[in-house]
This record gives sequence, C-alpha cells and structure tokens, in this order.
Amino acid sequence: MRFASPLGIGGVATALSLILSAAPVLAQNAPAQRAQQQRPAAPQAPAAPPAGQQPANEGPTVVQVKPEPSQPDWTKVCGKDQAANAEICYTTRDFVSDQGQPVLAVAVYDVKAQQPQRIVRFLMPLGLLLQPGIRFSVDNGQATAGRYAICFPNGCFAEANVPNDFVNSLKRGANINISVQNQAGREVTFAVPLVGFAKAFDGPPIDPKVLEEQQKKLQEELQKRSEDLRKRLENTAGAAGGAGGAPPAPAAPAQKQ
Repeated sequence: MRFASPLGIGGVATALSLILSAAPVLAQNAPAQRAQQQRPAAPQAPAAPPAGQQPANEGPTVVQVKPEPSQPDWTKVCGKDQAANAEICYTTRDFVSDQGQPVLAVAVYDVKAQQPQRIVRFLMPLGLLLQPGIRFSVDNGQATAGRYAICFPNGCFAEANVPNDFVNSLKRGANINISVQNQAGREVTFAVPLVGFAKAFDGPPIDPKVLEEQQKKLQEELQKRSEDLRKRLENTAGAAGGAGGAPPAPAAPAQKQ
C-alpha cells in the first residue's frame, strides 16, 4: 500500500509512492524510504518575475496540467489498516505540464472507520510558500483551505478533511483548482482535470497484480526518460565545449627590422 508522492511525480507508481507514508494510519504498510529513493526531485514552482519587472497580468497565474501519460486513468487502491480496524481506499493520479514535466499529484481518501473520513491530499512542487497554505475548489465553487503537513526532497504534502458533498462535487466537476503562493507571494493556481475521477472513485479497486505491473512499466519508462535526459545534457555540454572554446589569441605583429 502506498500513496502518491508530487510531489517528484514520476516514481514507482506515479501517484502511489508516498501518499501512505504521509498517512499515519497506513504508515506501517508503506515502504516510504524506498519510494523516496526511487522518485526524482520535483520541479520548482513557477518562478517569480525578476526584481523590478511587473507582470503583465496582476491576477493569479493559472497553470494548466494534464494527466501523467504513463498512468492510464485515476487509480483506486484499497487496503485494511489492522491497527484502526478500518478499510481505507484512496483514488489518485499524477499530473504533468504540457512539456511532460512532473507537477503534482492528487489523492482522495475514503476512510471507512467508525467515524468515516474523507481526506484530500496533494503532493505539491517545491518552491512554494508554506504559509498561508493552500486553497482548492471544484470549478467555480467555494474554496476550501488546506494546510501543509510535511515536506520531502521531492515535494510537500498538503491536505484537508472534506465533507461528502465536496467529494460529490469532484465527481461532477471538470477541474479542481489548487491555489498557492510562490516565493514572491504571487498567487499560482493549478487547474487539474477531473475526467475519470467519478468512475474510479465509485468503481472497484485495482487488482494488486495489475498495480504491480503498472508500477513496473512506469518505472521502466521513467528510467528511460532519465537516461534520455542525461544523454541530451551530455551531448549539449559536449557541443558547447567543442564550439565555445576561447578563440586563439591574435599573433603578435612582426617587429620591424
């Protein structure tokens, strides 16, 4: 059992890496250390404009994200927490930028205990202000406040308890909008598509064997991406070294006889 980690999106199971490691009731079942070791660092949040330069638009910056291509749909994972004697399911997915770079992950928990809970947890990128936390809403609905719980080298978890009505709005909505502040205190809103969420949340959990196969295929894809990126960087550095060397100094003028 594992939970998503943005927060370096793109590890063993995309949004299935660190979520459980940040959930106390499930921590005993989560190989958090291995998940962290297998995940690359998350990208930095959108940078603030250079000092003295005013942004063209004073409103919040909206970042459109799309689902991680290697994750075919929202994934529902269920398990039994023996200590709490409760079944816990979470529906999760990772999201990337238009360029395919990891951005964040979302997971919605359904804790079926004597006191049922619904929890929304986000793995957010690095480089954001931890205070005043985050705000999130479905489409143009009322915003809900969330707080950061813990940070890792690949991102920070933020979460909030939500009522059943909010989960129902997730099922009907087009986007969940997550608003944060960057280093300069500028508001940044991530627009996360909800297509497929309702079907996954209300449907059966993924078969453990299928999940294991997805994790294996995703890890192979991520390793390939990492290797391709390393080769591109090496080629770029080699080309710069070959063409960017200092030109030879001009020859000294011949002395007159």
